[in-house]
Amino acid sequence: MTPADGRIESVSDTALWVAVYRAMETDRPDAHFRDPFARRLAGERGEQIMRSVPAGRWMAWAMIVRTAVFDEIIMAQVRGGADTVLNLAAGLDTRPYRLELPRALRWVDVDLPAMIEYKQKQLAGQRPICQLESVALDLADAAGRRALFARLGAQGSRVLVVTEGLLIYLRPEEVGSLASDLHAQPTFSHWLSDLASPMLLQWMQRRTRQALAAGNAAFQFGPEEGPAFFASYGWKLAELRWSLEEARRLHREMPAAWLMRLISYLRGAKEREAGKRMSSIILLERA
Repeated sequence: MTPADGRIESVSDTALWVAVYRAMETDRPDAHFRDPFARRLAGERGEQIMRSVPAGRWMAWAMIVRTAVFDEIIMAQVRGGADTVLNLAAGLDTRPYRLELPRALRWVDVDLPAMIEYKQKQLAGQRPICQLESVALDLADAAGRRALFARLGAQGSRVLVVTEGLLIYLRPEEVGSLASDLHAQPTFSHWLSDLASPMLLQWMQRRTRQALAAGNAAFQFGPEEGPAFFASYGWKLAELRWSLEEARRLHREMPAAWLMRLISYLRGAKEREAGKRMSSIILLERA
């Protein structure tokens, strides 16, 4: 039985939580994206988790902005020639069902067996827009993921790797190992991810430590060097979007954003810059 108080029991539960935010955006008349499956996938459990996490509803803006910006970059990459999208720790992402993707595009969702099974059950009878393959795999299985990467690298000519909401749960050495394994495939041309700063990482750790600890879902990765962390693993920055700037562009700013801007202005340029750099969405390419 799942707990009725919204406790997170595993990292997979965070996918239910994030699906609630996609449902919230979908309900808006001015939605930047519409995910008709989000509420069904989140279920009551997702609502319970969102309500139980400190600042759970407040964090909606960040997840909505992330989803919208990822949509934009993925579509740009597909229009630019990507023939395969490799979505690692795919969770309850439904882009193969809701984006206007080419039918010939190959989309590969990778996640833990229980998550793959749950999503397939909830979406039974729904037809994906592109060629969807679901792979049940624990990414901590280094041999298993390398075998998967080698297979997909040989089958695709230009692969876009997506890690949405994944890296923050990994230790730096685990991110480095993953980066090396991805770079080992010459056809893996680009890698799209979100990235927290040390400042944001510390804030999230303080606010959510108790809620996430039982599920072994602690936030761990927020490199001091930012995107430059990936340089030694063969990746360079191709595009960077600051989350706060994107939120303003999309009119999905955090509650009381005007007050935060005022406070940062009064504290000076250094404080403003640090605030802007708290969270980003990055597109990496092979160096």
